[in-house]
Amino acid sequence: MPQLSAHVRDVPVNQIREITEAAWRTPEAIVLSIGEPGFPLPRHVLEAGIACLERDETNYTPNAGIPALREAFAASFREHKGSVIGADRIYVVDGAQQGLHFAMSLLLSPGDEILIPNPGYPTFAMTSRLLNAVPVGYPLYPAQDFQPRIQDIEALITGRTRVLMLNSPSNPLGAVLGEDLTRDLVELARRHDLWIISDECYESFTYDVPHVSPARFDSDLPGEARVFTSLTLSKTYGLTGLRIGALVCPPGLEQKMNNVMESIVSCVASPSQYAALAALTGPQDYVRDAHAHYRANRDAASAVLKTKGIRFLSAQGAFYLWADVSHVSGGDVRSWTGRFLADSGVALAPGTAFGSIGEGWVRIALCGSQEELVEGLGRLPARPPRDEGQ
Repeated sequence: MPQLSAHVRDVPVNQIREITEAAWRTPEAIVLSIGEPGFPLPRHVLEAGIACLERDETNYTPNAGIPALREAFAASFREHKGSVIGADRIYVVDGAQQGLHFAMSLLLSPGDEILIPNPGYPTFAMTSRLLNAVPVGYPLYPAQDFQPRIQDIEALITGRTRVLMLNSPSNPLGAVLGEDLTRDLVELARRHDLWIISDECYESFTYDVPHVSPARFDSDLPGEARVFTSLTLSKTYGLTGLRIGALVCPPGLEQKMNNVMESIVSCVASPSQYAALAALTGPQDYVRDAHAHYRANRDAASAVLKTKGIRFLSAQGAFYLWADVSHVSGGDVRSWTGRFLADSGVALAPGTAFGSIGEGWVRIALCGSQEELVEGLGRLPARPPRDEGQ
């Protein structure tokens, strides 16, 4: 039979899914490898989606989404980001992943380079490869608390570089970009005439530090603005299966955005859009309760790791902990997580799922029950005292 395209054949296995699906096949496994909010959806959100179906509002919507939802996203953006935008810059997308594909489709030609964090979310590289572009990892080192350094990024910029990918709060790290660094990163992109795609999936979950969007430092002028912001309701409201988010675009691109959206999915399902509208404009108890739960789980997990002498990055955002298991992983953390699941019944995401610098580290999801979280981490082998501080 004919072969698949070369860029599809080269897309690597998603190691997060690999270990998680193995865990789902393991009886009574404790699954700490995937970021899936576990709370029941608010009733008013469910009822809004059901009402849409009951009134048979199931036809096409505009490419960019229903007007009321676009305005709700814009209002939320204005309130939380400190950036004044209109609904005309909001495009409702089929979840954050489709938003990232949408943005990269607009910005990357075959052979173009996109700078992505290492460690960073796997689909940053996977999606760009599907577009025949070249992902180039910029390093996030333990010695710098996994924060990017301007000089490291600037050294990687070539004549083929088109896009700088940012992610704060970070998946997998839980790291948050501060205001000064965010401003400097936007200035770096301006200096080298790069686009920015800012993945802000976890914007609602920061702990004792603010979330700062790169859009705050972008120009509002057509032809000078350069920041695309990817938003989702999957994490904020637990709407992972409804596939709903938004892509905020620079001004002046409306017709191009419509053309590309039409060629990818045409429009998002209307029940998901009405559920999203209810989530954004209705009571926010879910978000407050989720924030408190994730923070408490972060603190409980941190306490367990400390008692075992295991080094970890103190998460300032998202709902993950990034922990160093190099004392047991033997230089192959992907294989070790498979053995740990088989031996202990606990699934952790291997750090190499997120890039080469993730070797020896694991990502721990904090979104489930605290009881299971503490029990699962309690099965980790402690670091011998002589290894502490290495």
